[in-house]
Amino acid sequence: MKGRGKRKILVILVIALAVIFLGAILLVDFIRQEYVVPIIMYHEVLINPKPKYRLAVSVKTLERQMRFLKRNHYHVLPLEKLGDLIREKKKIPPRTIAITFDDGYRNNYTYAFPILKKYNLPATIFIIVREVDRRNKNGIRDRLNWFEIKTMQDSGLITFGSHAFGPDPLTKIKSEEGLKKEIFESKRILEEKLGRRVTMFSYPEGRFDDKIRQLVIDAGYRLAVATHPGKYYPNDDIFALKRLRISENAKGLFVFWAETSGFYTFIKEHRDAE
Repeated sequence: MKGRGKRKILVILVIALAVIFLGAILLVDFIRQEYVVPIIMYHEVLINPKPKYRLAVSVKTLERQMRFLKRNHYHVLPLEKLGDLIREKKKIPPRTIAITFDDGYRNNYTYAFPILKKYNLPATIFIIVREVDRRNKNGIRDRLNWFEIKTMQDSGLITFGSHAFGPDPLTKIKSEEGLKKEIFESKRILEEKLGRRVTMFSYPEGRFDDKIRQLVIDAGYRLAVATHPGKYYPNDDIFALKRLRISENAKGLFVFWAETSGFYTFIKEHRDAE
């Protein structure tokens, strides 16, 4: 009986170890498939943004977040370089992240740029070409001008991409001629003004379809970013890269850490699908 009891215990242990081993394999496979290199997206940077304004962070919050990335040794890569790694299917180091800004607000120059310089962190700003040097209804300039854009580019930290010619979602434009103006013409103007190739495109409001995606490829861009195109788009689709919008809700560093963990996209996609 004693021998049988030992054999029974041994069998149970072997089964338990096999289950643990299989579980570990499945967990590693899940992590590999669901991890998305975080590409974080900002818009405005203000002194005191309104609590319900989802397109702004405060200067204090941005400073705290950039300091967090620097002190915790995140690999902050230019988006263009991250795109090359994804395209070439190369190994991406842990804690890799890319920083982007949309629209081209003037406060990206007055508030964000000094913080990025302080911590030596690269970023990409996507410009709405028609709105460069724009003044709001109060006559106050609220968009970057070409001097500010060129100054940031010359720093070596900031790279610029196209956020189309105008601000409207491309899915609302029915004619191919209209789409080409937004995609092709914005690229041409930016390249002429900046004196360099423009290789990155950001879909206005993150919206696109297969036709728009193909036109972006045809125009000669090397990557394109969306907001959250959905779980049906592969995580490594270089022309539908998934980003995470950062708002003042992430002023707490635990929330910011969670959103930049690489798994927040998985959580968000499945939460939004419910």
